Amino acid sequence: MSKNTGKTVGLISLGCDKNRVDSEKLLASIAPYYKISQDAENCDILIINTCAFLESSRREAIETVFEYAHLKTDGNLEKLIITGCLPQKFIDELFDSLVEVDAFLGTFDGSKILELIDELYKTKKRINWVGKGEELKTERILTTPEHYAYLKIADGCNNHCTYCLIPKIRGRYKSYKMEDLLLEAKNLGDIQELILVAQDTTRYGEDLYGENKFVELIRALSALENVGSIRLLYCYPDKISDALINEFNTNPKLLKYIDIPLQHADDKILKLMNRPGSFDEYVKLIEKLKTQVEGISIRSTFITGFPSETEVEHKRLIEFLKKAKLFNAGFFAYSKEMDTPAFKLSNQVHYRTKLRRQKELYDVQKEISKNNLSKYLNKKIEVVCDGVDYEKQSFFGRAYFSAPDVDGLVYFSSDETINQGDKYIVKITNFDDFDLYGEIENELT
Repeated sequence: MSKNTGKTVGLISLGCDKNRVDSEKLLASIAPYYKISQDAENCDILIINTCAFLESSRREAIETVFEYAHLKTDGNLEKLIITGCLPQKFIDELFDSLVEVDAFLGTFDGSKILELIDELYKTKKRINWVGKGEELKTERILTTPEHYAYLKIADGCNNHCTYCLIPKIRGRYKSYKMEDLLLEAKNLGDIQELILVAQDTTRYGEDLYGENKFVELIRALSALENVGSIRLLYCYPDKISDALINEFNTNPKLLKYIDIPLQHADDKILKLMNRPGSFDEYVKLIEKLKTQVEGISIRSTFITGFPSETEVEHKRLIEFLKKAKLFNAGFFAYSKEMDTPAFKLSNQVHYRTKLRRQKELYDVQKEISKNNLSKYLNKKIEVVCDGVDYEKQSFFGRAYFSAPDVDGLVYFSSDETINQGDKYIVKITNFDDFDLYGEIENELT
């Protein structure tokens, strides 16, 4: 048991939804012994769980440290702790330079957090315990709205894309035991939407069981009474099986939504990225999904300005977007990351060119999105309420074709009481580039 009960702990989680799950497990391990506060500026102990995937995320982490470090002299802050990907990969550079931080834990050291806090107060010395702990298991305190949650089904990655640091930060792909995942999901309570995440969800089970168990996991999670629906993120194109496609049609809890991070569509660039597939294979995959799963919403992400990408290859990606007509897509300018194979590639693209191409891609997708959304005008759709936008003086939520934080929203009005997490029938009266607008027809559940 911690010796410092009565202290107040705050936690800031940076980066992706996979990081969020790690943060929620940290909170659950701390909560029995400390007061948890959402006010980071009035805590005795502040934990910043960091991301280090891109240079921009590392900069955000350092800036966040500086933003709060002054509270050690100007406020109540007594201890500042950094956890996660940044110290996991860069502790040798950080420990001596980031003297504002009292202690460091890596990505897989959550089991040490209570002992670490005690040690800080006992020794009064700065501590580096990166690599000295173990992962926390199933208990979590949700930081999302109560009606949806993420479930991280695996960590690490074996794909070794040439632009990516993940394998060097989080190691090889590691599936979590199915029984542990079922217990974790069950312990979340009544969840309207369970969102499955990993660096590569579709590879689940291959390392642990010797065969792919992704569909089996989906079915097992669907059998839980507390889980209302399941959404799939980060499904790699080469692992989208016929069994998975069939599951969309036979499992009523599996939302007809799939995120497939394609990253590009030009054959040469895909090869340089060490990505599976080709332009033609991706087109066939998208067509297959749309043909065999009626109404499926497909999302993807793409990198523009990869080393040696020319205007020809950029236009090839635009051609793919126009063919695929994805419901949602995100575009990122290539980030040159030291310690990745792509860092050494010649013909690096100028940042202004990358930004121009990124804007052009968004402009193309904007027109596709508007066309997709226009089909819902004057139609009635099912929407789960996520909250209230006070600036717009409107409720907002999502239909099945949108994931939290990354996709468009449905804004709607109502004269009746609206509850976060409940589902409603909304008649769509307008749309813009990425969002829908409507009015409540009646409450569904």
